[in-house]
Amino acid sequence: MTTPFWCLMIVVFIPIPLAFLGGIFRARAFSYADNANPRIQAAKLEGIGARTYAAQQNAWEAIAIFTATIVVIQFAGVSAEAAAPWTIAFVAFRILHAICYLTNLDKARSLVFFGGIVCVGALLIEAGSA
Repeated sequence: MTTPFWCLMIVVFIPIPLAFLGGIFRARAFSYADNANPRIQAAKLEGIGARTYAAQQNAWEAIAIFTATIVVIQFAGVSAEAAAPWTIAFVAFRILHAICYLTNLDKARSLVFFGGIVCVGALLIEAGSA
């Protein structure tokens, strides 16, 4: 499996620990984690619990754009070696994004988000010139 596909696999799994952590914060805030209505319960969270849930949602959303990008570069014939630095950077930015969310570093989080978008843009430019 190539580096871009390994990176895609990592991006797909980033929301999982955030979901687990969110369940812990729901259990702490409400004495239990309501698995019958987790979104309703999560909407009532504040502080780090709310940020954890938001980070998880954003991580799920990032999967779509990154998956589409990987598909495009694959069909365009971009080599794994050319794509690897950008895909690795995207993974790093996504992990940093979650950390910034949890630690309430909103401005840094926006910069890190932008870094991920730059990676996607660079990969699409590579695909356009392949």
